[in-house]
Amino acid sequence: MAEARRKFDQEFRQGAVRIVRETGKPIAQVARELGVNPGTLANWVARDRRARDGEGRLGEDERAELARLRRENAELAMERDVLKRSVALWVKDAMGR
Repeated sequence: MAEARRKFDQEFRQGAVRIVRETGKPIAQVARELGVNPGTLANWVARDRRARDGEGRLGEDERAELARLRRENAELAMERDVLKRSVALWVKDAMGR
């Protein structure tokens, strides 16, 4: 009789990959300690490495943050320009009197 396939949630997968990455322990050892098939853990680690390398591509969260930061940067530049003009007008007005 075939054994039922276990499902691991994303948090568990990320934790297991993090253990391998941060401790430097072999995948087989970490897999044994966590009760996961070594091949499965190796796939998770490989997927994480590809995601980290990213071949120059940004993840969805990074794209959203980049868009937010660009909007914020544009707003700040506009505010700076308005303040520069205001100060220039104020100085011009003060010198004229």
